[in-house]
Amino acid sequence: MSDKITKSEAEWMSSLTSEQYRVTRQGATERPFSGAYVDCKTAGVYLCVCCGEALFASETKFDSRSGWPSFWQPIAESAVGDEADTSLGMTRTEVRCARCDAHLGHVSPARPAPPGPRYRINSPSPQPEPHYPPPVSPLPPSPPSTPRPTTHTPLVAEA
Repeated sequence: MSDKITKSEAEWMSSLTSEQYRVTRQGATERPFSGAYVDCKTAGVYLCVCCGEALFASETKFDSRSGWPSFWQPIAESAVGDEADTSLGMTRTEVRCARCDAHLGHVSPARPAPPGPRYRINSPSPQPEPHYPPPVSPLPPSPPSTPRPTTHTPLVAEA
Protein backbone atom coordinates (compact mmCIF):
# COMPACT_ATOMS: atom_id res chain seq x y z
CA MET A 1 0.00 0.00 0.00
CA SER A 2 1.15 3.52 -0.76
CA ASP A 3 1.16 6.35 1.79
CA LYS A 4 -2.15 7.24 3.47
CA ILE A 5 -4.20 9.91 1.73
CA THR A 6 -6.28 12.45 3.59
CA LYS A 7 -8.30 15.27 2.04
CA SER A 8 -10.90 17.70 3.26
CA GLU A 9 -14.55 16.99 2.47
CA ALA A 10 -14.45 19.89 -0.03
CA GLU A 11 -11.48 18.29 -1.81
CA TRP A 12 -13.26 14.92 -1.99
CA MET A 13 -16.45 16.56 -3.28
CA SER A 14 -14.56 18.36 -6.04
CA SER A 15 -12.71 15.24 -7.22
CA LEU A 16 -15.63 12.75 -7.24
CA THR A 17 -19.03 12.54 -8.90
CA SER A 18 -21.98 12.99 -6.53
CA GLU A 19 -22.66 9.22 -6.59
CA GLN A 20 -19.00 8.35 -5.94
CA TYR A 21 -18.91 10.83 -3.06
CA ARG A 22 -22.18 9.52 -1.59
CA VAL A 23 -20.90 5.93 -1.63
CA THR A 24 -17.19 6.29 -0.83
CA ARG A 25 -17.21 9.20 1.62
CA GLN A 26 -20.69 8.93 3.17
CA GLY A 27 -20.96 5.13 3.26
CA ALA A 28 -24.06 4.83 1.06
CA THR A 29 -24.94 1.63 -0.78
CA GLU A 30 -26.16 1.51 -4.34
CA ARG A 31 -29.29 -0.47 -5.13
CA PRO A 32 -28.59 -4.12 -6.03
CA PHE A 33 -28.24 -4.89 -9.76
CA SER A 34 -28.01 -1.16 -10.57
CA GLY A 35 -24.22 -0.75 -10.73
CA ALA A 36 -22.09 -0.45 -13.83
CA TYR A 37 -19.74 -3.31 -12.87
CA VAL A 38 -22.16 -6.04 -11.74
CA ASP A 39 -21.77 -7.86 -15.07
CA CYS A 40 -18.39 -6.41 -16.07
CA LYS A 41 -16.03 -9.02 -17.53
CA THR A 42 -13.11 -6.65 -18.28
CA ALA A 43 -9.77 -8.26 -17.44
CA GLY A 44 -7.48 -6.15 -15.28
CA VAL A 45 -7.40 -4.59 -11.86
CA TYR A 46 -10.07 -2.62 -9.99
CA LEU A 47 -8.60 0.60 -8.56
CA CYS A 48 -10.03 2.79 -5.80
CA VAL A 49 -11.88 5.68 -7.45
CA CYS A 50 -10.66 8.03 -4.70
CA CYS A 51 -6.92 7.31 -4.58
CA GLY A 52 -6.03 4.86 -7.36
CA GLU A 53 -4.95 2.07 -5.00
CA ALA A 54 -5.19 -1.43 -6.54
CA LEU A 55 -7.99 -3.25 -4.70
CA PHE A 56 -9.17 -6.35 -6.58
CA ALA A 57 -8.06 -8.37 -9.62
CA SER A 58 -10.63 -9.35 -12.22
CA GLU A 59 -9.52 -12.99 -11.84
CA THR A 60 -11.12 -13.00 -8.37
CA LYS A 61 -14.45 -11.52 -9.52
CA PHE A 62 -17.41 -13.87 -9.61
CA ASP A 63 -21.18 -13.79 -9.98
CA SER A 64 -22.50 -13.98 -6.43
CA ARG A 65 -26.06 -13.18 -7.59
CA SER A 66 -26.14 -10.58 -4.81
CA GLY A 67 -26.56 -7.62 -7.16
CA TRP A 68 -23.13 -6.12 -6.45
CA PRO A 69 -19.74 -6.81 -8.05
CA SER A 70 -18.26 -9.59 -5.91
CA PHE A 71 -14.71 -10.77 -5.36
CA TRP A 72 -13.36 -13.68 -3.34
CA GLN A 73 -10.20 -11.85 -2.22
CA PRO A 74 -8.51 -8.45 -2.41
CA ILE A 75 -5.43 -8.00 -4.57
CA ALA A 76 -3.39 -7.84 -1.33
CA GLU A 77 -4.51 -8.19 2.28
CA SER A 78 -3.02 -4.74 2.95
CA ALA A 79 -5.17 -3.10 0.22
CA VAL A 80 -8.41 -3.16 2.22
CA GLY A 81 -9.44 -2.85 5.84
CA ASP A 82 -12.66 -3.69 7.57
CA GLU A 83 -14.69 -2.44 10.49
CA ALA A 84 -18.00 -3.20 12.16
CA ASP A 85 -21.03 -1.51 10.59
CA THR A 86 -24.09 -1.41 12.87
CA SER A 87 -26.26 0.76 10.64
CA LEU A 88 -29.67 -0.46 9.50
CA GLY A 89 -30.24 -2.29 12.79
CA MET A 90 -27.83 -5.15 12.03
CA THR A 91 -24.14 -5.87 12.37
CA ARG A 92 -22.16 -6.22 9.14
CA THR A 93 -18.49 -5.95 8.21
CA GLU A 94 -17.74 -2.88 6.13
CA VAL A 95 -14.82 -2.93 3.66
CA ARG A 96 -12.73 0.23 3.22
CA CYS A 97 -9.74 1.20 1.11
CA ALA A 98 -6.72 0.99 3.40
CA ARG A 99 -5.04 3.97 1.71
CA CYS A 100 -7.82 6.61 1.75
CA ASP A 101 -10.53 5.06 3.94
CA ALA A 102 -13.13 5.05 1.14
CA HIS A 103 -16.22 2.94 1.80
CA LEU A 104 -16.15 0.11 -0.75
CA GLY A 105 -18.93 -2.21 0.36
CA HIS A 106 -19.29 -5.14 2.73
CA VAL A 107 -17.74 -8.56 3.22
CA SER A 108 -19.67 -11.60 4.30
CA PRO A 109 -18.35 -14.86 5.70
CA ALA A 110 -17.51 -18.01 3.82
CA ARG A 111 -19.61 -19.32 1.00
CA PRO A 112 -19.51 -22.66 -0.83
CA ALA A 113 -17.81 -21.82 -4.14
CA PRO A 114 -15.31 -20.40 -4.44
CA PRO A 115 -14.58 -20.93 -0.74
CA GLY A 116 -13.81 -17.96 1.46
CA PRO A 117 -15.29 -14.53 2.14
CA ARG A 118 -17.46 -12.65 -0.34
CA TYR A 119 -16.50 -9.01 -0.92
CA ARG A 120 -19.61 -7.22 -2.27
CA ILE A 121 -18.38 -3.90 -3.65
CA ASN A 122 -20.45 -0.90 -4.74
CA SER A 123 -19.82 -0.02 -8.42
CA PRO A 124 -19.05 3.68 -7.72
CA SER A 125 -16.10 2.68 -5.47
CA PRO A 126 -13.68 0.91 -7.86
CA GLN A 127 -12.80 1.52 -11.48
CA PRO A 128 -11.56 -1.31 -13.70
CA GLU A 129 -8.20 -0.61 -15.28
CA PRO A 130 -7.45 -3.11 -18.06
CA HIS A 131 -3.88 -1.89 -18.63
CA TYR A 132 -2.75 -1.93 -15.01
CA PRO A 133 0.28 -4.18 -14.47
CA PRO A 134 -0.96 -7.57 -13.31
CA PRO A 135 0.04 -8.80 -9.84
CA VAL A 136 3.42 -10.51 -9.78
CA SER A 137 2.99 -14.25 -9.91
CA PRO A 138 4.95 -16.23 -7.31
CA LEU A 139 5.56 -18.93 -9.94
CA PRO A 140 8.03 -18.52 -12.81
CA PRO A 141 6.56 -18.71 -16.29
CA SER A 142 6.32 -22.17 -17.78
CA PRO A 143 8.99 -23.03 -20.34
CA PRO A 144 7.79 -23.43 -23.90
CA SER A 145 6.64 -26.94 -24.59
CA THR A 146 8.59 -29.07 -27.01
CA PRO A 147 6.91 -31.83 -28.96
CA ARG A 148 7.66 -35.32 -27.72
CA PRO A 149 9.17 -37.70 -30.21
CA THR A 150 6.71 -40.33 -31.25
CA THR A 151 7.67 -43.95 -31.53
CA HIS A 152 5.53 -46.70 -32.90
CA THR A 153 4.95 -49.52 -30.47
CA PRO A 154 2.83 -52.27 -31.98
CA LEU A 155 -0.11 -53.40 -29.88
CA VAL A 156 0.12 -56.93 -31.26
CA ALA A 157 3.33 -58.79 -31.77
CA GLU A 158 4.29 -58.84 -35.43
CA ALA A 159 4.85 -62.25 -37.04
